[in-house]
Amino acid sequence: MDGTPHILVVDDHRDIRDLVGKFLTKHGLRVSTAGDGSEMHRVMADHRIDLVVLDLMLPGEDGLSLCRSLRAESAIPIIMLTAMGEETDRIVGLEMGADDYVAKPFSPRELLARIKAVLRRAQGATAAAPAEERSLAHFAGWTLDLGRHDLHRPDGVVLPLSKGEYSLLLAFVERPKRVLSRDQLLDLARGRSSVAFDRSIDTQVSRLRRKMEDDPGNPTLIKTVWGDGYMFTADVTFDDGDP
Repeated sequence: MDGTPHILVVDDHRDIRDLVGKFLTKHGLRVSTAGDGSEMHRVMADHRIDLVVLDLMLPGEDGLSLCRSLRAESAIPIIMLTAMGEETDRIVGLEMGADDYVAKPFSPRELLARIKAVLRRAQGATAAAPAEERSLAHFAGWTLDLGRHDLHRPDGVVLPLSKGEYSLLLAFVERPKRVLSRDQLLDLARGRSSVAFDRSIDTQVSRLRRKMEDDPGNPTLIKTVWGDGYMFTADVTFDDGDP
C-alpha cells in the first residue's frame, strides 16, 4: 500500500496473467489482473492503477475498443499486447493512444523494461504539466479544487487539507454513493500521495468529518457502513475550473 506502481494486466489467458503477474511482483511492482473488459473496469473502479497492459484479442469488447474508451476518460499509460503479425492492429492501437506495444510471444523481462520506460515518460509528463490545468468537483454546496487542493465551504471559506485528507476526500468524490472498504480507501488514497498515512483510515475520516459535517457524530456526507467501510453520499459534478 505504498507508492509502488500498480499495474493492471488484462488478458483472457490465465497462464499469461499468472506468469506476468508473478514476474512483475517479483520485480517490485504491484499487480492486479483481469480476464476481460468488464473485470478491467471493476478493478479500475476499486484501485488506483498506474499502467494497463492490455491484450488486443479479448472476449466481448476487444482491446482496441477498450483502449479507445480508456484514452477518452484518462491519460493512464497503456501497453498493448499483440500477436506477432498484427502490424495493422499495432498501428491502430498506437493511433488510439496506446503508449507502446509488445508482440506475443514476448519475454517478461522485455515487458518489464517497456513498463518502466512508459512509467518514466508518464511521470515526466505529469511533472511538466502546467499548474493551470485543473478541475473542480462540486458536491452538496462544497467545491474541491483538484489543481490547488483547496476545499471551499458552501459559504466560500477555504479549508486547509493535509495531503492525506485531500487524497482521501478525492477518493470519495471520484466514487460517490459506493461502499468503499478501508483497504480500498487506503490503496486509493496512498496511491495519490508520496506521503504515507501515519494514522488509520478511521482517523482520517474523523478529521474530514470534523471539518465538513455539521454534526460529526451524526455524519451525512461520509457515512459509516458497518462491517464494510464508508460511503460518500453526495452527488458529485466536475468542471474544468476555467473562470
